[in-house]
Amino acid sequence: MILRQILRLSSLFRSAVSVQLRRNIGLSAIVFNKTKELDPVQKLFLDKIREYNTKSKQAGGPVDAGPEFQKDMNESLARLQRAYGEGDLTKFPEFKFEEPKFEEAPK
Repeated sequence: MILRQILRLSSLFRSAVSVQLRRNIGLSAIVFNKTKELDPVQKLFLDKIREYNTKSKQAGGPVDAGPEFQKDMNESLARLQRAYGEGDLTKFPEFKFEEPKFEEAPK
């Protein structure tokens, strides 16, 4: 009886340890990949994203967007304002949450 319980606990312990080891190996692989140098394709992709970011900051909006894009954007914004009302549709809405007031009930 005691031997059976010990074997059962040891199998539970082994499964818990194996799960923990798998997680640690997975995390250490991610950390190792982040510390080593990026491969050329990833580096090229990140360089292009950074280049686009600087160009969009200089242009003040989308890069290489012509007057057709601005016309379509203004028409879409006008349509959305007619459908959903007033407000600036180019900004993310600000939410204000109030704390609920809890009162203790007499016992």
